[in-house]
Amino acid sequence: MAPENYDVWQEWCTSKDSTKVPMFLMSKKGARRSVVRPTVLTAYGAFNSSMLASFLPTAMAWVDQGGLWVLANLRGGAEFGEEWHRAGMLANKQNVFDDVLAAAEHLMAARYTTPQKLAIRGGSNGGLLVGAAMTQRPELFAAVWCEVPLLDMIGYHQFLVARFWIPEYGSSEDPAQFHYLLKYSPYHNVKAGTKYPAMLLVTGESDTRVAPLHARKMAALMQSATRGGPVLLHYDSEAGHSVGLGVSKMARDAADKLMFALWQTGALPQAK
Repeated sequence: MAPENYDVWQEWCTSKDSTKVPMFLMSKKGARRSVVRPTVLTAYGAFNSSMLASFLPTAMAWVDQGGLWVLANLRGGAEFGEEWHRAGMLANKQNVFDDVLAAAEHLMAARYTTPQKLAIRGGSNGGLLVGAAMTQRPELFAAVWCEVPLLDMIGYHQFLVARFWIPEYGSSEDPAQFHYLLKYSPYHNVKAGTKYPAMLLVTGESDTRVAPLHARKMAALMQSATRGGPVLLHYDSEAGHSVGLGVSKMARDAADKLMFALWQTGALPQAK
């Protein structure tokens, strides 16, 4: 996993309202860029958090198998200051989903990947992101890798510490905010009989931040509604909000998630 064995570069896509949104792409050193390959698109887009360059073993493992890993810097984060954050919060939250959908379309237009080879990944607020992307544009993705997610945006604030997130998302108890929350809430926008991508929902009994009920009831609803790929629930009786796990358990869990994405994007070990 030496840094010199990988190529990282930045590109920009154009979101629905013409906003330019950056993303970072990583592949094996010297790999041809104009080749369709299994791709993971990941992002966050909330709480004034910047998605900065960091070492992520999962990403390196994916790229080592011949895949492309993409990190999009969506509105809602802090990459371009507080204005960028506010453009992706409260009534502006749909901008964040538009940004990630634009990133997916850019990857296809550039012939990096196809809907049959694209997995979208996110955790916590990023789980909300990938859930909304899936319900709004299911045809864009082969797989949805959704960890410790927020998915019921009408009732989210009633559980655990989520009431402290009302300044970021809003509350269904406010009539004006109820309408925009309902419009994008992933749980409330699942439509029976739709061909959704395969979905892996990951949560843990000991999550004290995002109530595991989000993943549990979304899994049940999706299993009933979808005409597409399998819907799996990874429910851990020991884990919490992605912290406090031993190294060996973290490695096993990461392998399970990677295998799901490899399976659903048609990737094989050492794919070229």
